[in-house]
Amino acid sequence: MEAKSRCQSFAFIFPLASGHINPSLPIARSLVREGNEVHYLCREQMREAVEDTGAVYHSDIEAQPELFVGRDPSMYGALGSLQEEHGMKGESLTRARLKLREVAVELMLPGTLRWLQKIKARAVLHCPMINLEAAVAAKVAGIPCAALLTVAGPGGYQLAWSNLLQSLNTTAEEVFQERCQFQGLHDCLERLRKTYGLKLTAEDGVKPFGVLRSCLLSAVTLVTTAEFLADPMSPEVSEAYAGHDFVYLGPLLDKPGAKRAGGHKFDVSDHGGDHSDMTALNLARDARAEGRPVVLVSLGTIITGDHSDYGWDARSIVDGQKVGISGRELCHAAWQAAFDVFGESTQDGHSCLFCCGSSCSTGQQPLILVALGPQADALEGLEVPKNAFCAQTLPQVDLLRLGVDVFLTHGGQNSFMEALSMGVPLVVCPGFADQPVNAAKAESLQIGLKVDRPMRPLEHADADIAAYRRTTADALARVAKNLNFKENAMKCKQAFSASGGVSLATRVLLGLANSNLPRQAKLAGAKLAGA
Repeated sequence: MEAKSRCQSFAFIFPLASGHINPSLPIARSLVREGNEVHYLCREQMREAVEDTGAVYHSDIEAQPELFVGRDPSMYGALGSLQEEHGMKGESLTRARLKLREVAVELMLPGTLRWLQKIKARAVLHCPMINLEAAVAAKVAGIPCAALLTVAGPGGYQLAWSNLLQSLNTTAEEVFQERCQFQGLHDCLERLRKTYGLKLTAEDGVKPFGVLRSCLLSAVTLVTTAEFLADPMSPEVSEAYAGHDFVYLGPLLDKPGAKRAGGHKFDVSDHGGDHSDMTALNLARDARAEGRPVVLVSLGTIITGDHSDYGWDARSIVDGQKVGISGRELCHAAWQAAFDVFGESTQDGHSCLFCCGSSCSTGQQPLILVALGPQADALEGLEVPKNAFCAQTLPQVDLLRLGVDVFLTHGGQNSFMEALSMGVPLVVCPGFADQPVNAAKAESLQIGLKVDRPMRPLEHADADIAAYRRTTADALARVAKNLNFKENAMKCKQAFSASGGVSLATRVLLGLANSNLPRQAKLAGAKLAGA
């Protein structure tokens, strides 16, 4: 039996989605600190954050030529090119992915297997929501595999996809029928069976709806929430996962000053960097020293990014028609609401919401810190008050650690957990997926308020934007005034004290790498198609 102190090689496989990769970074740092090697297969945009942990970055585009050569390397595995090849041009990216998922996996698999062999991986950690190829490759290679689920448990994934399908104006049954009718999928599944012995089906992910095949292919699923915050599973999903091991970690927080992946934008660009990070931290420290409140505003990386279905210029589609407000309009209305409530007054004195309406001296205005995302024209048409600092990215966890009085957030799982772990009250402006679920959870826990995204026909857009701005401003004012939100947030923080966090995740992965689990195949003998 191998000694547990021996250096092990870990394969971390994650997508171009910062909310999915960021929780893995402190785990990588912990493994490296204990003398192990961690190798990431992901995108160039994630390199800086990956290398900051001491891990080694590898390009998925270079490792998986079967998929990427001759195709546009879009955010989700060259799906844009695959859509055209399979006659799906014009469909939404998300809907096409539901049919093309295994087709992309088949193309990713040879390169992923070669890469696992190259780094001599002893265990795999991956995103189960996007990187199915990781779990499949680990099974073929006989390597123990763990999933890192960045929603509130398997029930949270089911709820998130219910919201996504609703936004796409479709149902799980319709998706299943489309998968059954897609001959390209059937041909792909048959090739995977013959070449690798894999038994994937058209039912995967849709019958029962919300079950992740990549979790079922993994020895364990690590969940980035505490069990008391996990969303309930339907009876069908619970039965499908019977016997599978879900380990609830609680918040996965990195060390102070750690770099984070940020900016859901395909082009590699400067997303703010150390200069803006240090400026924001210094401003926050000064505000705290002066007794000024701090307001943090961040609406995530997808709605401010380039995603064609949920990003900056995207709207929901109902009955073939675009509805609601775009990502840009949502962000602008929410940012303006924060400026309306907390922006520096042009008068000699002003009313400070954080001290229950009493008069404050000039200079005691709250500090407003706004993470804009990667769009070059993010602030176009907006007037930024003097007491606001805006940057493409902000060191969110470090700012929350310093002390934030109100956090205006999109309600993504990482932001939600990070805020609760610091006892920070919230106003949640959800965009899609699990964000409306977390927004409702904030209200049920009485740690904040939610502002629902308008979804009316486009002729109501101007009125809806104005109303959304007013409603968000009202929610911010109410949370700032009412100390009960802060008190309840602190109770949630205390409840996390029993969570295992990064240390538990590290122990689980080391246990996998050092286990005597029976190998289905030796790496050297794995079928490396295309090698």
